[in-house]
Amino acid sequence: MAECNGNIKDVLTSDFARRIYAQVRDLPIIDYHCHLSPKEIFEDKPFENIGQMWLAGDHYKWRLMRACGIDEEYITGDKSWKEKYLAFCDAVSRSPGNPIWDWTAMELEKFFGVTKLFVPENAEEIWNICNKKIAEEKFSPRKAIAMSNVEYIATTDDPCDDLKYHKLLKEEGYGVKVAPSFRTDNIVNVGAPNYADYVKKLGAAAGVEINGYYDFLQAIKNRLDFFCSMGCKFSDVGVEGFPSFTNLEKEFECEPTPPPTRRERAEYVFGRILKDDIVYEEDEDVLREDLYVFLAAEYAERDMVMQLHLCVTRNSNYEMLDKCGRDAGFDCVGENITISSLRQFLNEATCDGEPYTIIYSLNPTLYYELITLCGAFRNVVPGISWWFNDHRRGITELLNAAAELSSIDSLVGMLTDSRSFMSYPRHDYFRKILCEFLANVTPEAAEKYAVRAARDLCYNNAKELVEESR
Repeated sequence: MAECNGNIKDVLTSDFARRIYAQVRDLPIIDYHCHLSPKEIFEDKPFENIGQMWLAGDHYKWRLMRACGIDEEYITGDKSWKEKYLAFCDAVSRSPGNPIWDWTAMELEKFFGVTKLFVPENAEEIWNICNKKIAEEKFSPRKAIAMSNVEYIATTDDPCDDLKYHKLLKEEGYGVKVAPSFRTDNIVNVGAPNYADYVKKLGAAAGVEINGYYDFLQAIKNRLDFFCSMGCKFSDVGVEGFPSFTNLEKEFECEPTPPPTRRERAEYVFGRILKDDIVYEEDEDVLREDLYVFLAAEYAERDMVMQLHLCVTRNSNYEMLDKCGRDAGFDCVGENITISSLRQFLNEATCDGEPYTIIYSLNPTLYYELITLCGAFRNVVPGISWWFNDHRRGITELLNAAAELSSIDSLVGMLTDSRSFMSYPRHDYFRKILCEFLANVTPEAAEKYAVRAARDLCYNNAKELVEESR
């Protein structure tokens, strides 16, 4: 039976790198951006088997299976968990070089002590070993969290969410802090067909009757206050594109004499949306601009962190969107946004270094422009490698660019961005890659400084952001 010699174990190539890693290996995890379900954490139902534990909701794995030509019935369809598990094993064995090869090896070893290669000839044995442990130890979401030494989890929540399960976890006194994040996709996605319906839903959640734009802004404030009362420290947005921040110089489509300010234009456009009148795309952009700037000011007032996830294309396969819904593995790397637009936004939205802002790019070709732009503003930092860049080369590429163009110690550090409770070994994956990188760029005589940087990126920088006051 082949033993596991997963490539990730070969990352630390020197005693220097291993010494740095020894100083961060056991640090707690601050997972400041993920998509875990607070309901599942609260209910803490034991998993049925390794197939369910691994594959339920994890679109990273679903994408890999589709790339290998596996039929959808083995992915999101009605096949049994064992059949899906075996199909996933087949996909992994055909995909050396994909980070999921390393992640599965690390997850099997971390949670189940399995060091066999995850390949078809070992699949049956691994299935039995894992399921035996799941049954005997009642392996559940909280057990996975505890085994991973997780200290803080920031989930991703719509502003209309009642945060019922965050409240229940808080009342219970659960030892891991599970806090909501204020995800504004539905607020700023003003061109969506059901946008007016969402506005009504937000008003109901906020206790505000929305008859105009200022009512809408007040509803957003009310929801922000509620989220902050539940421990929210992070906001987030991850829609396609970015406001142009050039519209004040262009002709306003809605009426011959344009209002003089962006806020007045936004108010006018919002009113037309509520009336279901025709609104041109360029006019919608004015509303988005005002909302982005308004939200940034509100975050600053509440000492929240603003996260911008940029350069993503959502739901690229329309047929599969109809069949599987959103967040099912059909997003992809998007076109780069214009740095001039982002620069204008930062000039309008950040004042005296507030709000603290993390900007991620899913398109790595934007790194140089993004990192140098962040360096022109205090407390605006590039986000760590995200999603399709969460592999060894992608992480190293971002670390190289950040080190060469800025200070590597400005990065907040790793996040899972995952819906799977099995994903926490990705933090260890990052830590090994980081320590190897630091060993290669730091003189051994300066080891204590390499260790300081490693500890900051693996724990301290994120910890500082989640403290009640900064």
